[in-house]
Amino acid sequence: MKRILFLLLLISGIAAKAQPPKGTAAKGTVYGAGANANGAIEAVQLPTLLKSDTAKMQVKVKAKVLDVCPKKGCWMKLQVNDSTTAFVKMKNYGFFVPLDIKGKTIVLDGLAYNHITSVAELQHYAEDAKKSPEEINAITQPKKEIRFTADGIVVVE
Repeated sequence: MKRILFLLLLISGIAAKAQPPKGTAAKGTVYGAGANANGAIEAVQLPTLLKSDTAKMQVKVKAKVLDVCPKKGCWMKLQVNDSTTAFVKMKNYGFFVPLDIKGKTIVLDGLAYNHITSVAELQHYAEDAKKSPEEINAITQPKKEIRFTADGIVVVE
């Protein structure tokens, strides 16, 4: 009986943790390591800066959030230009962002790089985003994309 009670408490604790942070993503709110907007480049510059497939660089980028993980705020998609997005994960899953960050303009500090995302990983993120089974099964090719590992994020607009 004690084991069952312990397991139930453990499971409820884990379930409570796997949630996006409460509150709103108001202008000036910081997530992760202290970030600020000073010296940020526009996201549209990323493809030029990351010309080679192996390019990696520490950078501070200003971009609009297009999507956020609805499960716990652990990833985001950013607008780079009219045809390109960037995928953002938080460094070591050390922090998450609230769902209402979607549509806001943010500045991220961290590592930008090119990445080939596997079909399995793309399908996993589609599941996180609550896509239909048909949409998930339609993902059959890996995708080359800009990735960003964020150390810190600040909401600027």
